[in-house]
Amino acid sequence: MRDLQSAAFDARDFGAERERLQRALQRYGAEPSPRTEQALHAAAEPQRQELIRRLNRAPGGTARLLAMREDVLRALDQEADLAVLDADFRHLFGSWFNPGFLELKRIDWHTPALILEKLIRYEAVHEITSWDDLRRRIDPPDRRCFAFFHPVLADEPLIFVEVALTRDMPATIAPLLAAEREPLAARAATTAVFYSISNCQLGLRGVPLGNFLIKQVVEELAREKPSLRTFVTLSPMPQFARWLQTTLAEDGTDLLSPDVRDRLSGIANPAWINTPDIVRRLEAPLTMLAAQYLLLAKAADGRPVDPVARFHLGNGARLDRINWLADTSAKGLAGSYGFMVNYRYELKEFER
Repeated sequence: MRDLQSAAFDARDFGAERERLQRALQRYGAEPSPRTEQALHAAAEPQRQELIRRLNRAPGGTARLLAMREDVLRALDQEADLAVLDADFRHLFGSWFNPGFLELKRIDWHTPALILEKLIRYEAVHEITSWDDLRRRIDPPDRRCFAFFHPVLADEPLIFVEVALTRDMPATIAPLLAAEREPLAARAATTAVFYSISNCQLGLRGVPLGNFLIKQVVEELAREKPSLRTFVTLSPMPQFARWLQTTLAEDGTDLLSPDVRDRLSGIANPAWINTPDIVRRLEAPLTMLAAQYLLLAKAADGRPVDPVARFHLGNGARLDRINWLADTSAKGLAGSYGFMVNYRYELKEFER
């Protein structure tokens, strides 16, 4: 705790030089011009940012700064004063990790083992259980994996996406991950399915890498395989169960009639998935509520509550289909009662 308090003190101590800033404000107020505006901008910059830049010049500095921001993020709840330091990191990392400076690389079975091992560790959506499981995801002709790398972090993927090439838009995840499946000849594929995207560096939280990764991969696949006409995701709804539990606990909601509440009582038993009668009773009300959640549940800023919907819709995709019992793993049932969503990306819509 002493170290955190010291860091918070330093964050305050290395702000803008107040006397210089005050003089710049007075000059700008007396004579608004590009010259005084630039002087004001320079005076307002916190000294912390110059300190971070200098640390970045040291050998291994970029990796150490990423680790430092991880510590800051973990400590924010205890030391609110660190928020200004976190804002400085986010501002600088947004420039240093601009996609224009990053390299998109395809990951396959010939990629160095050091990087492949990190994919296993960083996978955040569908756990990679073994090296054989990893090989099934990146080696067959109907599978692709792409990652962003930074020039000074050559062995550290920043974010990666796993793609399945299929004939049709999938409604469930199990066939995509099955150990015993017949690979599809790549030339026969008409659909690219983005079924997992994982951030590898906590220190880059808030830096929008995923948006650019998906768009670049879509363009790369479209060039490689002209037969691909459809680009979709198969995405989880990781906070749907939490939202529904909160909704059920609220009195007077317009979403739930007494009949719907009665049918939803079945989800109180974790074994509901193994009881066909309960599964049948739950399908209609849960599907209706999943649609309500995706379309109507908004955060304070007006964007969707669901983080995955917020990401894909904000990235230019559209909500295409809601799939019942698409992921019946323990994680899928706990987070979203098994629902998954197809978001569709249209090449011609990217810029708009």
